Amino acid sequence: MSEGSSWRGNWPVRLYERVRERGYDSLTAFAEAHPTLPLTELAAELGKDGFSAVQVFSGLVDEAERSHQVTRLTRGQLVRELSESFPNGWPAALDDDARLEAAMTLASWIGFTPETHKERARKVTATLLANPPPSGWRPLGPDDELLRTLLPDEEA
Repeated sequence: MSEGSSWRGNWPVRLYERVRERGYDSLTAFAEAHPTLPLTELAAELGKDGFSAVQVFSGLVDEAERSHQVTRLTRGQLVRELSESFPNGWPAALDDDARLEAAMTLASWIGFTPETHKERARKVTATLLANPPPSGWRPLGPDDELLRTLLPDEEA
């Protein structure tokens, strides 16, 4: 399938068919079973001719909004971004190179953050850069204690 063909037809139906073929009831359950995979790899897990990261994230946002779990989704996406950029955990020191990598990673995360949570994500970014987490910190999912402190649930 060419790059644009993932958008042809009723791609949301195809997306959920692939998720169910892999034994999951929801896209969220599928994503949470792979909490550190970047969105591009998560999309690839659904088949090489399948979907883009944007399509997968769009589905995740839809599910999160329906279940009032947007904050959890936002934390989960930060886990994915951090895992990709810092596979060995947060750097020991934020020298110029590490600070740039952290800033770029956090900016990418903000780009994937739903509009309703962007301001909160900007505050988390400022906090992480001003007061870095412990060296080697590597959240493995959206329920990481530090992440829950930085971005607590607000949905009811």
